[in-house]
Amino acid sequence: MESNVVLQLSKFIEDWVPKEASIAIAAGDKYVSYIPGNHDIRIHQGQSIPSGSITERVYMYKRKIESLVDKSVFGVPYYGVGYPLEDKGSGFQGALTVILPPDYSLYQQQNFIIGRRGDIWYPINKEKIIYIESNQKKTLIYTEEGSFHSKFPLKTLENRLSESFIRIHRSYIVNISYISHISRDFSSNLEVTLKKPVNTTLLISQSYVQIVRKILGF
Repeated sequence: MESNVVLQLSKFIEDWVPKEASIAIAAGDKYVSYIPGNHDIRIHQGQSIPSGSITERVYMYKRKIESLVDKSVFGVPYYGVGYPLEDKGSGFQGALTVILPPDYSLYQQQNFIIGRRGDIWYPINKEKIIYIESNQKKTLIYTEEGSFHSKFPLKTLENRLSESFIRIHRSYIVNISYISHISRDFSSNLEVTLKKPVNTTLLISQSYVQIVRKILGF
């Protein structure tokens, strides 16, 4: 059962983790899976969880941990975002850590994302973003002032946004404060209706339904 949980997690995270990130999944006192990205800290399967790592801190505090880790832990510095894992059916308990370049912490501190319109680039306040869409390999940022292009894919921008945003589909990230309501369409699929632009609706895909329900509490 534990291997099935790891496999499901590995397939799911490919959809939202940026290419520069590595992924470490731990269970018990060791790492059971490691998916190297461009920023590779060379964890190997079966390796013990070291003191000072994000994984150790997730175990200690039993909550999401986000922090810069210096090179004394793995020999390579990284910015880690760790999440506790628990499966009530199998009893699987562990942690998933997204491992990013150390300068990623700078992006987290910025309250804006750069968008392009024509040959002009604009800093867009994150909280003024209504939603972000991936469409035919292009990323569009929608605001009350109109739409802008971003050079980054959706999964990279997702990791630079605050918890005010939620991924509802492979193609959409939405600012929760701009959600008017959630309802079902004629096919009984859940969809989000936005406050602005008026009457704009976005589909919640089946693979994100449970996550959206859990985060929004319905």
